[in-house]
Amino acid sequence: MNEVEVWWARVDQARPEFIADLNAVERERYARYLREADKARFLLGVTMVRRLLGARMSLPPAIVVLDRACRDCGKPHGKVRAEGVELSVTHSGEWVGVAIGTAPVGLDVERIDAAQDVDGVARMSLAPEEQLVLRGFEGGEKARAFTRYWTRKEALLKATGDGIAAGLWTVVVSGPDEPAAVVRWEGRDGPAHLVDVRVGEASAGADHPLDVQVGGPAADADHLAALAVLSAEPPVVRVDQFRV
Repeated sequence: MNEVEVWWARVDQARPEFIADLNAVERERYARYLREADKARFLLGVTMVRRLLGARMSLPPAIVVLDRACRDCGKPHGKVRAEGVELSVTHSGEWVGVAIGTAPVGLDVERIDAAQDVDGVARMSLAPEEQLVLRGFEGGEKARAFTRYWTRKEALLKATGDGIAAGLWTVVVSGPDEPAAVVRWEGRDGPAHLVDVRVGEASAGADHPLDVQVGGPAADADHLAALAVLSAEPPVVRVDQFRV
């Protein structure tokens, strides 16, 4: 079975004592952040990965081996990797998320920003047919629709490890009001699955197949998230709250 775990935590769950579990590279990166909110998001993301994998491997979080080497330059700012699992970390606004699977995964969460120049950003990130659909929305609904597009597309590019530098416009996904799906992906022929994941809600221990939305009425309506899984077999997704 192609199982994927998605874990959510609020930024205010970050604690100074978590720094003790960071390795030298992570501590250096943590120190480079200027804003306290950015420090907290990074620290919490690392802590989630280390504690979740430590529990799986029966290891103290501090000695879990993580590789962040960039495929292009070798510097430690690439997609985080660990032996035997596939990982993706995301953060935006009040939330930090981690996805863990056996096939390559990409998780993206974004806070809906009604003040954003949606049309301007869309011209640089959406394919022409996606821009056409977006024109059918107005005001806050347009911001929500654009954010839905963005999370789906970035999740796919995070799953490959390329990130948005590969060009969000190279991936065409289904419309914001349609079930998540890949319509076209320039330069890629392999299988890929998309799931819209509601932010902040656990799935009460239940497994959810690809075509089922996870979460409940208490999910955070100000954020949207998507999960991409690069596999032939549709994923079974379990969503949970990370607790410290």
